Amino acid sequence: MRIWLSNIFSRIVHIQTHSARKGERSPNFLRSFATTTKMASTTEPLGDFPFWGLLPRKETGVVSLLSKNPNFDGRGTVIAIFDSGVDPGAPGLQVTTEGKVKVIDRIDASGAGDVDTSTVVEATDGVIAGLTGRKLKVPESWVNPSGKFHIGVKSAYTLYPQRLRERIIKERKEKQWDPVHKILLAEAQRKLQLLENNKSNGSNNGASPNSLIDKMTKEDAETRVSLLNSLEKKYNDLGPAYDCVLYHDGDVWRACIDTSERGELESGIHLGEYRITHQWASLTSADQYNISINVHNDGNILEIVGMCSSHGTHVASIASANFPDAPERNGVAPGAQIVSITIGDNRIGSMETGTALARAMMRVMENSFYKVDVINMSYGEHAHWSNSSRLGELAHEVVNKYGVIWVSSAGNHGPALATVGVPPDFQSDSIIGVGAYVSPDMMTAEYSMIEKLPGCPYTWSSRGPTADGARGVTVCAPGGAITSVPTFTLRSNQLMNGTSMASPHTAGCVALIVSAVKLKSIPYSPYSVRRAIQNTAMALDVDVFAQGHGLIQVDRAVEHILQHCNSIEDKVRFMVECGSERKKGIHLRNWLADKPVDMSVTVEPVLLDDTRAADANQKLSFCMEMVLTSNAPWIRAPSCLQMSYTARSFQVSIDPRGLERGRVYFASVKAYNASNVEKGIMFEVPITIVVPVIDLLHGYKYTCPAEVFRAGCVRRHFLYVPVESTWATVTLKSSHSEKCQRFTLHAVQLKPDCSVKTIEFYKVVNLGSNESSTFVLGVRGGYTLEVCLARWWSSLVDGQVEIDVDFHSLRPSHEEVTLFCSDGVQRVDVRAGLRPEEVSPQAYLKHHTQVLTPTESKVEVLGGLRDTIPGGRPVYQLILSYNLSVSKAAEVTPKCALLSDVLYESAFESQLWMLFDHNKQLLGSGDAYCTKYSLKLEKGEYTIRLHVRHERPDLLEKLSDLPLTVLTKLSQEVKLDVYTSFNAAVTCGKKAQSLSLGTGAVQPLYLTAPSLTDKTLKGLGLTPGQALLGTLSFAKDEQVRKADQYPLRVVVTELPCKKRSSTSTATSPEEKKETKTHTEYLEALRDLQTAWIAKLDCESGEQLHKELMAAHPEHLAAQLARLQALDAGGAQNRQAVIAQAKQVVSSVDVAPLLAFYGTKTDTRSDAAKIKTQMDKQRNTLLEAHCRHGSALSADLIPLQHPERPQESVEQLDAITVEIMKFVEPSDSKVIGFFASYYQVRGFDGLAARLIQRQCEEKWTRENEAKLTEAYTRLGWTHAASLIANSHPLRFPTSFTLF
Repeated sequence: MRIWLSNIFSRIVHIQTHSARKGERSPNFLRSFATTTKMASTTEPLGDFPFWGLLPRKETGVVSLLSKNPNFDGRGTVIAIFDSGVDPGAPGLQVTTEGKVKVIDRIDASGAGDVDTSTVVEATDGVIAGLTGRKLKVPESWVNPSGKFHIGVKSAYTLYPQRLRERIIKERKEKQWDPVHKILLAEAQRKLQLLENNKSNGSNNGASPNSLIDKMTKEDAETRVSLLNSLEKKYNDLGPAYDCVLYHDGDVWRACIDTSERGELESGIHLGEYRITHQWASLTSADQYNISINVHNDGNILEIVGMCSSHGTHVASIASANFPDAPERNGVAPGAQIVSITIGDNRIGSMETGTALARAMMRVMENSFYKVDVINMSYGEHAHWSNSSRLGELAHEVVNKYGVIWVSSAGNHGPALATVGVPPDFQSDSIIGVGAYVSPDMMTAEYSMIEKLPGCPYTWSSRGPTADGARGVTVCAPGGAITSVPTFTLRSNQLMNGTSMASPHTAGCVALIVSAVKLKSIPYSPYSVRRAIQNTAMALDVDVFAQGHGLIQVDRAVEHILQHCNSIEDKVRFMVECGSERKKGIHLRNWLADKPVDMSVTVEPVLLDDTRAADANQKLSFCMEMVLTSNAPWIRAPSCLQMSYTARSFQVSIDPRGLERGRVYFASVKAYNASNVEKGIMFEVPITIVVPVIDLLHGYKYTCPAEVFRAGCVRRHFLYVPVESTWATVTLKSSHSEKCQRFTLHAVQLKPDCSVKTIEFYKVVNLGSNESSTFVLGVRGGYTLEVCLARWWSSLVDGQVEIDVDFHSLRPSHEEVTLFCSDGVQRVDVRAGLRPEEVSPQAYLKHHTQVLTPTESKVEVLGGLRDTIPGGRPVYQLILSYNLSVSKAAEVTPKCALLSDVLYESAFESQLWMLFDHNKQLLGSGDAYCTKYSLKLEKGEYTIRLHVRHERPDLLEKLSDLPLTVLTKLSQEVKLDVYTSFNAAVTCGKKAQSLSLGTGAVQPLYLTAPSLTDKTLKGLGLTPGQALLGTLSFAKDEQVRKADQYPLRVVVTELPCKKRSSTSTATSPEEKKETKTHTEYLEALRDLQTAWIAKLDCESGEQLHKELMAAHPEHLAAQLARLQALDAGGAQNRQAVIAQAKQVVSSVDVAPLLAFYGTKTDTRSDAAKIKTQMDKQRNTLLEAHCRHGSALSADLIPLQHPERPQESVEQLDAITVEIMKFVEPSDSKVIGFFASYYQVRGFDGLAARLIQRQCEEKWTRENEAKLTEAYTRLGWTHAASLIANSHPLRFPTSFTLF
């Protein structure tokens, strides 16, 4: 997960207290309660509620510390919460223990809350014209010396978290839509039923039952019902569009958000910049969503700060909540203040972005407003590498240059090893990583378990080490709490668990330590605090990889740092680098472990802010004599090391011989200050070695006898996967338990520079009594596989499980298969390297890829407070624009291949794409993890804008031509033919069926290119260079095919050619040249003159038309051009349009047209030419009829029904009949006329249906206005209002800001 919050075993618990004034209950209830209490007292007394277990603090020494030193409660410290945003209105987040403001700053670093307020206006008569089109009345009480207002528009729903958005949509629908819509639908159904009853009774009010009008009357009634049902089904509330007004009152920027949606700014939200005013307010009373504001770029950007989930508030409450009237509910450091920095981006589902992370780090590095002491970050991802990246460089500066202590959740991706996320697995090893622990008191108070179990790590808590050998998990802390959540959840508190909760607990402990040393005026650094925490943590009798140094003990840590202060190494970190790759520790995994290994270790002391603030005398005076020790007999290391301010190296020898295979071993080389050993470890070299099983039964089978699993028990089996293997089956067999047993099966292989999720299998398994389950997982030979089975932490019953692992192999000659259409056939050899296997090859194409090149590229400096690194280092951004054309409805996924799948490890600061329709409405966004973001698009034209940031503009300039790949999901998977012989492939012979391969046998397979005329591929508009993507599998078993499949790419190299006639013969270039006749010249000249009729002014066009008609009396195109020119002139030409339209119609012989279109098949040799001529005449006729009818309708529509001349109405009916001889009303050529005709005839349902289809084809301002008018005529004001209110959101004036 991106947010390190476990969704497993998470539930909501409401805690309410009652007093005489609040929450009073009825007398009957009180009597009942008294009776119940009395009955209970006759048996045994009721116990007290264990409040201490809701937000556990006893386990980590917090209660002990604060009982002895109440002033060490975090006062004087500031904790920055890098998360989803903190609600200042949540319980416990108003004031500190000293009465100071708790949340001193709120920042949305993601940019999701930004409003473009670059439009500057002045009020006229106290009124501003808002960008929504509303007139905004400026209150007289506002003070604006400049008289200038910055205005913008913001959609409320873009601010809301998903669950709040869903709630508000539901409430708005129930309140504003359903009551009206249900009545209208019932009325429409009643009228339709009445018409049907009249028809069945033979009543037609004197009109012919077969008449066109009767038919349309019935169709209109049916259409109204259909439209209302469709509106209900496709209900789409884009939400309120709020006008935003920003101005400077001479002291501070102030913003008003018009939540009235009527321009009444007096009743809107009026706030000053939060950092200065600490003002916040609920957006509306219904949403209870508390917002604040910041201002950037001299008023051109308004930043509305909210929350993208409830996670950040819960995290802040654990770290620092303060309940003056209920101190038992306090967070760890109730005296600390909070800086809320939102790094989750609402546009991509609360995922963090590089932009947000960079801005957050810049803010805490250095600013003139406050000094951040501690960072808590309960967010993270898995990275492919952590030794170098742009964000890693910034994080390194935060800790090692600016001295901010950074605490981070380890992740919820356990129980397998090496599952720690980034951070804490960052470029620098100075970040404190925290695992999640559950104590017995937590089990009782938070989870209401029947009985207590021994404390243990949560099953899902990520484990160390990191891929490059660091511990990953520094300490563990309670990973669950019931505490405050934002008010928009409409609940006071909630149970959440995860390392997301363990991290703020530790951050709160760090704040207590910093508070203590500040009050004692003792110098400290991130390194002295970290070493104090590590050296005093309580080692638990559990997995070392989950607990790190142990359970944090803050009381001991404070005592330690106070006792051992003012030492030479307090502001020194010891940078440990192991081996030639300079890793942070020693981690040996993908090896045979059959001989000793020597590893070089380099240790270098580095002062805090070494390049800027460190004193030369400090470096000169630094000298330490270290004693080294190791706690494992299989490690040999020097016993001492003398250090001055320079790097020193030594050798560590690791001998795995004699260690039991199939296990993992952890030890460390620890360094102590020889003159003060009691202070504890100065640095350590963590060493993790895996000694895998290499001798498998028959070369492919491993069996582990049944083992007993108690609650929280984790057993790991490490197997060296045979080189030939491509998949494995894991079978679990339970025994000695009558109850269902819950386990987590987690299998992992680590590849160099690849995320732990690259080769992974994860499954929560419920095993019944004496039941067995088999799972298939893809593996890669030559890498050690960890098969980890963990008993769920809360299990009350022990059980036994036997594990069997079988390796299989169907290894292809190509890991990725590429087939060029021009080659026709591609050979792939498949080998069964371990045992006999059943083969049934299948190849499917699933996506079409097209590569877009930028239509626009721009590098610009951002600067300003939030985009400038301290030291005057501005950040630049590159914005690339791409045009995307979608020929039919499809699901698409934009992908920037160069930047894809990397975030924390990226060389660039961030990347984010946004996709817009032709009206600039934002439809969706995505970031580095492209596979998580796909959009369903209708046919149309779209714009994709890609944003990349970096401090160096020259690096961005190199990306100015960066291509963008768009993956389009095929409407239906295309299966490729596979053959077992080349001749069968080229002759389309017998396809490959199921076949058996013996051990070591190789089977050639031949894939043939797909037919590009296939119905699925034909409409894609394929061009040379585009590709089709899919998968190739070889196994017969369905489960195996899903686990063991290989990428398949088909490259289009040519397009299908039209078949030539068998009688055609080759001709020379000279023969191809046709001699043009004088007649053709005259026709071309005539056509040119015709084209100019509509381009000239009215008088000149009329003269040209007369000349043409004199020369060519039967030239229909000239008459039609004249009609078009007249119609473009507007209402004053309507009579001329009618006359000209009649002239055009009279020039067309309708009988031959009807005869032609009534013929099913034309067998004449020149049938295609004849059809072209007939289509041209028909289209001319239809256009003339439509323009004639539209002119008549335009005159009739303003009139009331009784005032409309019957003759004109009958003319319209006649025109309608003529048109319908050729096309249906829904035809795009006539849809405009029929919409007008239906309006004249009062068939507003039919008119609305046609206009709705126009909107579905292309939603334009004109079509939207027509649809709104049609709904209004129908009396469907609720639908009209829904569209009208969303108009500013459908037609924004500019693209959404990054």
